[in-house]
Amino acid sequence: MLLLLTFVLACALAIYGVPLARQAALKYGIVDAPDGRLKHQQEPVPYFGGLAIYLAFLMSLAFTFEFRHDVLGIILGGTIVVMLGLIDDFGVLTPATKLAGQLLAVFVLIKSGIRIEIAAFPEWVDLLLTLIWMIGLINAFNLLDIMDGLSAGIGAVSAIGLFIAAWLQGDQTTAFLLAALIGSLVGFLKYNWKPARIYMGDTGAMFIGLLLGAMAMIGKYPSDHPLSLLTPVFILGIPIFDTLFVMWIRYQRGLPIFWGSPDHIAIRLRHWGMPVPHIVLASYVATAVVAGIGLLLMTVGEDLAWTLCVGTVGVLLLSTYLLKKIDVRRPSSSVASAHAQEGSQAA
Repeated sequence: MLLLLTFVLACALAIYGVPLARQAALKYGIVDAPDGRLKHQQEPVPYFGGLAIYLAFLMSLAFTFEFRHDVLGIILGGTIVVMLGLIDDFGVLTPATKLAGQLLAVFVLIKSGIRIEIAAFPEWVDLLLTLIWMIGLINAFNLLDIMDGLSAGIGAVSAIGLFIAAWLQGDQTTAFLLAALIGSLVGFLKYNWKPARIYMGDTGAMFIGLLLGAMAMIGKYPSDHPLSLLTPVFILGIPIFDTLFVMWIRYQRGLPIFWGSPDHIAIRLRHWGMPVPHIVLASYVATAVVAGIGLLLMTVGEDLAWTLCVGTVGVLLLSTYLLKKIDVRRPSSSVASAHAQEGSQAA
């Protein structure tokens, strides 16, 4: 009952708080303006949605949950990236400064005991994997934030996958945190669905990435074979796949990895002719399917687990080949005609 109350309270607080955040952003001119290159919304769209997500998450837990040491570490790490994102939404941070802030947040998590622990690896390898995992996911959801409802919705679906894993293992702490996050994101999506009335900005995207990455690490994924360790990788598989795809394409084109370019999977599907709502819903379904495969890894035998892993990787490689063939250098007629209406932001 308390889990349901946490979800409902977080959702209600987000529904109430997001319009207030929108008014504040408009009042102080904190908006994402069209630039004619990657940002084609008809008019400037306010930020601060991420701040509303953060506050709804925190306040819902304050009413229903008792904090412990590692939870306080997650909240402190989350607060650091929220403050970092707020400053970055003003457009004053360099990539190096942003990375330094993200490293500080990850250090707080590690100091709180939240880290990858694989018995077969030495400690320095576990720490390195923790660093790569967390920095990768923090930026993965930031890179995903390029279309109305995309990053927040995929975050919510991924959080549901992690919630199911936590619930199956009786992990109440993780389940409460995830219930609060899911509720906050669902409430935010009411205003972020196309056409978006508010964006969450770097503030919300990095916060989602940090929370999901941290809660994936503290979760338990027991099985009679080691492939169940890949469960969180599959649950967060679509954000990871999109990030690796974009990084690979940009590397091939000689572009900086974090330089904005129309190489995202969602943008390629838009060039292919899919409407924005269809792309977003298809992304939700893909996230749910891959997350479901990850959950199956905990319950099936090793032979079937190998089949599921190899099959999923094969499908993703085929998708990479097909997506790469879509030409995004010249806007298609469907994309050009939608530019006046489309409210998407660049990453």
